[in-house]
Amino acid sequence: MPLETLSKFILIPELKLEYVARAAQGGMCILVCSKARKAEYCPKCAHPSDSTYDHREVSIKDAPIHGILIKLKIKKRRLWCKPCGRPFTEPVPGIRKNFCHTERYGRALRHACDTYSDLARVRRDFRCSSGFLYKVYYRHLELRARHQQYPWPKVIGIDEHAFKRNKTFGNTEFASMVVDYKNKRVLEVAEGKTQAALEEQLKHIPGRENVNWVTLDLCDPFKNFAKGFFPNASLVADKFHVIRLLTPAILKKRHEITGTRADLRARKLLLMSSKKLGYFERLTIERYLDQFPELKELYLAKESLHRFYRIKGYNRASYVLTRICDSFALSKIKAIQTLRRTLLKWREEILNYFKTGLTNARVEGYNNVAKLVKKRAYGYRSFKNYRLRLLDVCS
Repeated sequence: MPLETLSKFILIPELKLEYVARAAQGGMCILVCSKARKAEYCPKCAHPSDSTYDHREVSIKDAPIHGILIKLKIKKRRLWCKPCGRPFTEPVPGIRKNFCHTERYGRALRHACDTYSDLARVRRDFRCSSGFLYKVYYRHLELRARHQQYPWPKVIGIDEHAFKRNKTFGNTEFASMVVDYKNKRVLEVAEGKTQAALEEQLKHIPGRENVNWVTLDLCDPFKNFAKGFFPNASLVADKFHVIRLLTPAILKKRHEITGTRADLRARKLLLMSSKKLGYFERLTIERYLDQFPELKELYLAKESLHRFYRIKGYNRASYVLTRICDSFALSKIKAIQTLRRTLLKWREEILNYFKTGLTNARVEGYNNVAKLVKKRAYGYRSFKNYRLRLLDVCS
């Protein structure tokens, strides 16, 4: 009776415990067991057979119990299939073919990898090699990623972040992240940020006609991809990326005027919206800009974009954006002329913000999570492993 109770609560189904032994090194418990005798089906022709050909014993790792590792020594039968004229080994539920561990051992290993601070401790506690650990861990992450796939949602966001630096050519390789706004999770991660790369790696997701809105930064490859890949989607340019279009020009002009660190406070005030400044801070900035006309013109252009995004209503925003572009046409500063061309090129996507109020903030938040994932692993060399890890963390 005790062995039957132990078999019920410790062993996987269809196994019968014969006796318990402890390994010589300690810390490991060996359970000698056998499978219940019944007819099995040939994996080749599906013919039932209960004719024993011979026996063999296999050692299988099982999930630890209270820190004690469990090893199963299973006596398995080899049955003879008469139609095929060859033997086959009886299967055990919970153990994949040609695997030396149970599925619940793999799940326990994955949970330990997610919980422990470093993988060295996982290897020590589970007594496995690094290669085995990575193989089991990423196989379970891939299975979980497959189970969590679903069709395209109505609202998505797209953005890229740096993945690693190519040691051969010295350039930075990027990873593009697609975020589901409704379910608040990362839907997919693609390698690269070109239109062809995104179409090739995202074509397996069904229901692209479901997408109605796509938020993105001012990136031409993302714009071309979204327009060609999603037939019913409208694009929304991210508010933050539009406002910061003049930031490099303002910082460059300020650095030409004074490159010291003594006026870092002025640098911060120049980039802030004047609505957030106090009376004396606003007065200080105005007196400072009166000395430098070009910097003042750049600052006023930046402020016009801040005021533009405080407008309510699509029609009024469309009218004000036209007025802003007309006023920029009179400027002789190259950065303002470039800004005007960008606003005209992305006019429709910028105005769509006033219809939906959508931004790319959620995608930027997941970009920060991606940085933490890379920092914790001290970088990734395999994009496949990086994608699976990111999908697991951001789901």
